[in-house]
Amino acid sequence: MRFIRNILKNSRSTKDGNFFLHLEKILGFKPKHKDLYVKAFTHRSMNIKDKMGNALNYERLEFVGDAMLSAVIASYLFEEVPHGDEGYLTKMRSKVVSREHLNELGKELNLIDHVESNIPIQNFGNNIHGNLFEALVGAIFLDKGYKSCEKFIFDRVINPHVDIEKLEGKVISYKSLLIEWCQKEKNTFNYNVYEDTGNDDLKHFSVKLSINDRVVAKARATSKKKAEEKASKRAFFAFQHQISKVI
Repeated sequence: MRFIRNILKNSRSTKDGNFFLHLEKILGFKPKHKDLYVKAFTHRSMNIKDKMGNALNYERLEFVGDAMLSAVIASYLFEEVPHGDEGYLTKMRSKVVSREHLNELGKELNLIDHVESNIPIQNFGNNIHGNLFEALVGAIFLDKGYKSCEKFIFDRVINPHVDIEKLEGKVISYKSLLIEWCQKEKNTFNYNVYEDTGNDDLKHFSVKLSINDRVVAKARATSKKKAEEKASKRAFFAFQHQISKVI
């Protein structure tokens, strides 16, 4: 363990000399096993490994954090919404721990300011914020146990952000909602996606969404997934009245 701590300590740059001071403000307590938190902010591009050749970065902590968030949120919803069946509870939990929401939580805490990486921050995708948040939750659980982890999730996620009434009306994927409606109504649908770089420096994709062989929405974004979601959102509002009757 000393070997691991030494490697991680050496990886922390001088610009983060106050790393643990900032961290204690975020956590609300003093970390016991500091190496866990350094690992939680170490990107794989640092290429740090232990004596056994195992990678030392935040990715495995993400796995633990994801499980803890799901468990605590599930327990909260189970107690808070006694009338909710399994399907309802699953959908509500998905809304709380959606990638979009986790990214917002990571940004709120400015976690990216503390990441150690060989890749410039501006080159990271948006999901880095949520990844760091999950890793931090994983580190808290392994360092302080379930109760401390639960308290952090209540303080940072549930109390300030979880409103049951608002969550019920929140859409986490317009594409999934639109496909569900089409399937229930036996409507055919097709996403025609093609590369559309134009004069942009970044590669873009355009999509034409057809329902029953009629183009109902178009969109353009920097990834196929984003373009499809944007087109689906536009189609959703075009058919919102019909969809609300079915879903």
